[in-house]
Amino acid sequence: MDFNKIKEAAQNYEADMTKFLREIVKFPGESCGEKDHIERIAEEMRKLDFDKVEIDPQGNVLGYMGTGETLIGFDAHIDTVGIGNRDNWEFDPYEGFESDTEIGGRGTSDQLGGIVSAVYGARIMKDLGLLSDKYTVLVTGTVQEEDCDGLCWQYIINEDKVRPEFVVSTEPTDGGIYRGQRGRMEIRVDVKGVSCHGSAPERGDNAIYKMADILQDVRALNENDAEETTEIKGLVKMLDETYNPEWEEARFLGRGTITTSEIFFTSPSRCAVADSCSVSLDRRMTAGETWESCLDEIRALPSVQKYGEDVTVSMYNYDRPSYTGLVYPIECYFPTWVIPKDHKVTKALEEAYKGLYGEERIGTPETAKMRKARPLTDKWTFSTNGVSIMGRNGIPCIGFGPGAEAQAHAPNEKTWKADLVVCAAVYAALPTLYCK
Repeated sequence: MDFNKIKEAAQNYEADMTKFLREIVKFPGESCGEKDHIERIAEEMRKLDFDKVEIDPQGNVLGYMGTGETLIGFDAHIDTVGIGNRDNWEFDPYEGFESDTEIGGRGTSDQLGGIVSAVYGARIMKDLGLLSDKYTVLVTGTVQEEDCDGLCWQYIINEDKVRPEFVVSTEPTDGGIYRGQRGRMEIRVDVKGVSCHGSAPERGDNAIYKMADILQDVRALNENDAEETTEIKGLVKMLDETYNPEWEEARFLGRGTITTSEIFFTSPSRCAVADSCSVSLDRRMTAGETWESCLDEIRALPSVQKYGEDVTVSMYNYDRPSYTGLVYPIECYFPTWVIPKDHKVTKALEEAYKGLYGEERIGTPETAKMRKARPLTDKWTFSTNGVSIMGRNGIPCIGFGPGAEAQAHAPNEKTWKADLVVCAAVYAALPTLYCK
């Protein structure tokens, strides 16, 4: 494999990739409103002579390059979050900006840059004759990830009947290779009470007071240690081999966390005792934790036990229609996943990167110092479509993508042209190295 030719081909496409990214960014594309993004991506795929381009009933775009036996996927979610407070932006988030080295706009790092590099990485394979009868490349632009990560891949696998041998997530990785992430789930706790006039609260049963006790126990889960004498052992216990057979990968991914993210109540008036109270809990899970274990953990809290049948602990569901109108319900459970450090996919991606760019992360003068201080192979802080690809369906998944995690969901979001080039080159080299 001529790595220099691949690097040169990727560099020659920098202007095309920049133009493509800016043309996607100019369309708002929040979850369930991605139609313009999808149509622009499909147009680019056709222009670059993908062998097959289709948009499925959920609204995902699937572009195929080559006709070989092994299907290798490159995934990019192409929805974005909103812009938040417009006053926090120094430029128009959809018009964006371009300098010699940077591209700004909503979604540039999270993660429209990923689809751009993947599309052009596939084109480079065709340009350089790297495609063979050993593999077909699938580039997916997927919807609704910001709303419900992984839902798109549940649809692709179960309804489109598409199952790659492995998938590269093109979420931003700050120049590194990421082999896993903590999972997450959205938990709801409902507490019942009895209302009465606020002038005589002893006649009622205040649901907010009950919830206050429960929230102190939830807080203890997040903050306590795991000593033998601690009644409510903290989530840190999962880093200990005494409590978790998967402690080694848990230490790699980091401990789980829990926090209260929303609170609701009902009361006849401001002059009455509240007769119900509910909260949403954001639960981040490390290796060895499941949705069942996380729900049981809340149900076992002393305060929850104390209030018995007045407390219900459940998991949220997601059933929002996609931009095509399709509804595909799913539980709000996004499993932890981690691919072994010695897996064939991990090794192939490391070989591709190192053959092209060396032993450490690279970046612009702005990013290089921070990147070089981190190991080349690491993990994400946030959640990705890997929760479905590998977490639910067992398809090996690994991450390498342009941009920075810290830019995700932030005002004045930007990415770097050099990242687009590097990722396109690595994507172009990977399938041949994997299938050799």
